[in-house]
Amino acid sequence: MSSLDAIDRQLLAILQSDVSLSIEELAERVGLTKTPCWRRIQKLEKSGIIRRKVALLDAEVLGLPVSVFAQVKTNQHSAEWADSFSSAMADLPEVVDCYRMAGDYDYILRVVVSDVAAYDRFYKKLIAHTGISDVASNFAMEQIKSSTELPIPPGD
Repeated sequence: MSSLDAIDRQLLAILQSDVSLSIEELAERVGLTKTPCWRRIQKLEKSGIIRRKVALLDAEVLGLPVSVFAQVKTNQHSAEWADSFSSAMADLPEVVDCYRMAGDYDYILRVVVSDVAAYDRFYKKLIAHTGISDVASNFAMEQIKSSTELPIPPGD
């Protein structure tokens, strides 16, 4: 990240907020002309700092207002089991986030569903995965903050 200058940092902050801006608008905001601005964005994409460009959808409007945080314990700790679990998570569209954790639980999942019955159907698919020894489900009551924007570290 140290190779990023102030303009790169500005571009990243702007793009995280609104990737639909034209190159002209981006260039104007950071004080460049179109071609150098485009080249910088290409460099940020090629370096992997910009992974993807996506549309963020509204879960409530789509009829998916329930977020559940499922903490999963396993009694299996082999590489094969971890690979199998990762594949299972990739195949479950309800799982929008999955992290391997340190602490009392091995994994935490954020699951987005339409209602409790939909979560119950998901839960039954989840526990069918062998080697899961415990699942603790926590239903979100209110979303206080949700962001896809990462804090851009300041330059040196």
